[in-house]
Amino acid sequence: MQFWCDSKFAPQAKGIIGNFDSKVRVQIISSGKLRRYNNLPLWRQLLRPVSIVLPNIRDMLLVGVGFLQSVVRLILWRPDAIFTKGGFVCLPVGLAARLLKIPLIVHDSDAHPGLTNRILSRFATAIATGAPLNFYPYDHRISRYVGIPIAAEFTPLSAFKQAKAKQAFGFNKDKPLVVVTGGGLGASRINMATAKSLNVLLKRVSVALISGTAQYDELKSLTPQDNADFKLYPFIEKDMAVLLGAADIVVTRAGATTVLELAALAKPTILIPNAYLTGGHQLKNAAVYAEKNAVVVLGEDDMEADEKLFADTIFSLFKSPQKTQAMAKRFHSFAKPNAASDVADMILAAVKR
Repeated sequence: MQFWCDSKFAPQAKGIIGNFDSKVRVQIISSGKLRRYNNLPLWRQLLRPVSIVLPNIRDMLLVGVGFLQSVVRLILWRPDAIFTKGGFVCLPVGLAARLLKIPLIVHDSDAHPGLTNRILSRFATAIATGAPLNFYPYDHRISRYVGIPIAAEFTPLSAFKQAKAKQAFGFNKDKPLVVVTGGGLGASRINMATAKSLNVLLKRVSVALISGTAQYDELKSLTPQDNADFKLYPFIEKDMAVLLGAADIVVTRAGATTVLELAALAKPTILIPNAYLTGGHQLKNAAVYAEKNAVVVLGEDDMEADEKLFADTIFSLFKSPQKTQAMAKRFHSFAKPNAASDVADMILAAVKR
């Protein structure tokens, strides 16, 4: 088994995969993305040659390089199947699988299909989805709604285990804990909102901020380092389930995998979707849960327009514990505990065919 990713995610991938199984080799594939910003008109995007147009041209060339890399490596390795999750690095790998007639199993986590998955779905052997099939344009004959595979440790904690988890990370077990994370690469607007709100937040709660590696040093200079109620992490390679399990409230992006991990933990959650990502897929992810009153959704623009809104939204969930726990229970209903085994069954069936 091998795990392939782009160079930007490689450091995190090596840490995560190494903690899971040190025998799994992490390989880097050249790739690039097509920059299309949901809230920015096309004509305005074309007027940004340095930040959008030229990088898109460069990344198209990188996709070609990644395709050639993938073809050579797959000929030498010749796996029985390839499993892709829809990131832009999956495009050259999936195209190489098509060329070499290797079974391709696609998993689409987001409620809005991305460009890579829309392309690969045309010749995929099987397609697994993170949301019900009515959200996708895929051929239902080869598609199956399985949810999102997550680690087994993402299960609800008892009050006793939650208190122990807080202590394991050095927090006061009797004080509410808010965990803020922008995902593996961080989210600068959420990071800055947290930093600006710390004076207010720390009067009532403890805060763990997972900043991402890019902004860690900057935030270290902006946040208190001698406060027992605040901890700053660049990235959590190990025990992420423990830290999230320790939380009383989690504030995060609306990435599909993180959302389903929190659903499995039955955590009261505030989603701050990135509205600028292609197709607005995080907005659509958040809407799936907001429609069922299973999460609170906070807009980034609203958050920046009113600096008090970030802390006020967090505190609002503490005002009515019964309503907040009912919300978390509705959120938990979206969990799919058998997703990993269902995807494994689909991979094995594809190999047999």
